[in-house]
Formats: sequence, structure tokens, C-alpha cells
Amino acid sequence: MTLRCVRLPLLLAATAAALLAGCSPGTAPAPAPAPSGSGAAAAAWPPCAAPVETGPLPEWARTGFSGDSSLPHVLGSHGDIVAAMFGYPLTANRRDGTNNKILWISRIPTGPGDLVIDATLDGADLADRHSVTGGPGPSIIDLPKAGCWHLTLTWSGHTDTMDLIYR
Repeated sequence: MTLRCVRLPLLLAATAAALLAGCSPGTAPAPAPAPSGSGAAAAAWPPCAAPVETGPLPEWARTGFSGDSSLPHVLGSHGDIVAAMFGYPLTANRRDGTNNKILWISRIPTGPGDLVIDATLDGADLADRHSVTGGPGPSIIDLPKAGCWHLTLTWSGHTDTMDLIYR
């Protein structure tokens, strides 16, 4: 069962419960049970939330930039890393000779080790792993299919997550 197939019944059940709760006296209905099976792990991710900012990078991420630091970027969900995208929009299976260049900038001081990127395609059984030698820094992150990719980023004992959309 895909994530979208799991979300729709939960959304319908929640909407019906909210409507019924507003129309009838007494106690609120019991919450719907959590999905089981392989869909449960996927349901832990929220819908694709890839807010690409186009203004200046966060203050802490501007080191090395002079002048205007405005470029497309996505901040990690914990605020510990930013993906500054020089190859925007990100595109799956680029055939024009360009690539998906992303500069990873950590807010947290980094130690030795690589940045490991575990990417999972929303609603699919497809995963991809990349490693940026030496930790956050410049990289080419080409993913195999278009869609919303959930990324788990691990470096120097830290973890953050973000979503990136590939067209």
C-alpha cells in the first residue's frame, strides 16, 4: 500500500470524526487506529514539505559568500543544515550536461567524517544513498526519479531531515 493510499482513508476518517463531533453531544469519538504494515513507516513522514526559499541564506550559512547570498535553498527540519541549490530546479535524469549541484552548509561545527544522505521517494519503494566526502560541502546529488524525496542527512554525530522535489 502506498503512502497516498494510507493518507486518504485517514484524512476521510478524521474529517468525518470532526464533523460528527461538532453535531452530536457526548464524548469525542476514538481516534482512528494507526496504519499497520509497510505503510506505517511511510506514514511517519509528513506530506512533501519542500519550501524552497529564494531570499538570502540564513545568517549562519553566509560564510564564504560576498554580496547578495540569495539563491534557492531548503533548511533542514531541525535548522541544522541548509541545502543551497545551484542547479535549480532539481531535475531527475538530467540529459543536458548540467547537474544538481547542492552546497550543504552545517550550522553545527563538523568533525571528521562524511555527510551521508539517505533519500526515499515519497509513495514509492525507492531509496538512494549518497555520501559527501569530508562532510557538508559541495556535491552533485542526482536522484533517479522525479517526485518528492525525503532526505535523512547524517554528519559528525548529527541528523537532520528535509524534503527536496526533483522534476
